[in-house]
Amino acid sequence: MSATTAPVVEVVGDGSTARSRAAGRWRRSRPWLVVLGVVLVGGLVLALPAPPSSTTPGAPDNAGATGARAVAQVLEQQGVTVEHVTTTAAALAAATGDSTVLVVGDQWLTQEQTDALLDLPDDLVLVDAGWALSTIAPDVVASGTGNSRVRREAACDDPDALAAGTIIATGGYVDLGGEATTCFPTGPGVDGGAYLTLEQGGRRVTALSDLHPLTNDAVDTAGNAALALRMLGRHDHLVWYVPSLDDLGPVQTGDDTPALADLVPWVRPVTGWLALVLVVTIVWRARRLGPVVAEPLPVVVRSAEAARGRGRLYRRARAHGHAAAALRAGTAARLAHRLGLPRSADAPALVDALARATGRRAGDVEALIYGPPPTDDTGLLRLADDLHHLESEVHRP
Repeated sequence: MSATTAPVVEVVGDGSTARSRAAGRWRRSRPWLVVLGVVLVGGLVLALPAPPSSTTPGAPDNAGATGARAVAQVLEQQGVTVEHVTTTAAALAAATGDSTVLVVGDQWLTQEQTDALLDLPDDLVLVDAGWALSTIAPDVVASGTGNSRVRREAACDDPDALAAGTIIATGGYVDLGGEATTCFPTGPGVDGGAYLTLEQGGRRVTALSDLHPLTNDAVDTAGNAALALRMLGRHDHLVWYVPSLDDLGPVQTGDDTPALADLVPWVRPVTGWLALVLVVTIVWRARRLGPVVAEPLPVVVRSAEAARGRGRLYRRARAHGHAAAALRAGTAARLAHRLGLPRSADAPALVDALARATGRRAGDVEALIYGPPPTDDTGLLRLADDLHHLESEVHRP
């Protein structure tokens, strides 16, 4: 008995090639590759070390003209520990009760944050923070003088101000309660000054109306350096607080549960980066709609049939006004073209030209072309006949 030979089965392909299959895989995986690339770039950016200096005015790590890096470095050489913070919660946590808390600017502070600073037992130094000062000491108001940055004499008995002698600053404060010592007035006999000190609840509150004496560009001018070092170096620990834009919101106290962003500092930048990736992905995928594609109509409708169908709809809806407006607009367009008038010609020009061409009165022509709409079928038929007669009277010039 002979062995039975198995039939040969022919394998039929799907018509694809290695190149087409690779192209298909590339198209399917392209969105995920783009998202992966954006995430990798974002992670690389977040992993890069922070720049050694900032550009924030008054910041101790800003080496520019408006920064205060020079003062901070000199204080550190004198044994003062300078701790730079940018949030109220960090300032409250850094304060030891026997330190100096410096607040540079108050444009981002809220009432809740100012009240939290008021409760600190540490010495408080306010620079260019007039609103915060008036909140902490209600009797202190802005002087309204000294808007020009000029050299000022101490003119008081405060030891720090006398050691400085003169400073170059602008602005000033006035103590209406008489409990504070004000120095560096704008001139002899002027109330208030650019520098103010007062004792409040066992601590010292110091205010300087201008950031300029602390900046790298002006600290070596006049007695600015002496005043800055004595004002900020009274304790071995200095909390240098520069409020930032992301510092808005409630103040975290010691009894509150710390937020995730405080426990993991990179949560905020990663969240912002993921939001950016989401927006880019949405914009990229939305472009896949592409332009509108014109398709051939399955049925060609003649213009006459479309016009009759529209007329039937007008008749069924008893829209005599719409039908009359369509008749008048078509007649006016044809007559204007026949008379050689431009498309921009207004109604008086068309009426005047038709009156001259037909010999009719201008008022009759205007009532026929721009008159009130008919209210019934009879009026609509009469209008159509009148428009037809008018159009037959006009010939090309």
